[in-house]
Amino acid sequence: MSIEKKVREYIAENLLFSSDPVTLASDDSLLDKGIIDSTGVLEMIFFLEQEFGIKVDDKELIPENLDSLANIARFVQKKQSGT
Repeated sequence: MSIEKKVREYIAENLLFSSDPVTLASDDSLLDKGIIDSTGVLEMIFFLEQEFGIKVDDKELIPENLDSLANIARFVQKKQSGT
């Protein structure tokens, strides 16, 4: 299963409390759509670290890394590759 698909399922089940697939474009802003807030970001970080075996540093908590499904997938891939 792709990173984006796993994150999409996590959002549906844990942030939207729904089993329905999230109708969200890969580049839609999670903040602008009201899907995630500051507490949700912390929950997302915990999920990413546990699910994908990465460590997210405080300086990496920026929209370029975490504000859309596409950004999250790129960020996780980058962290997993060690770059």
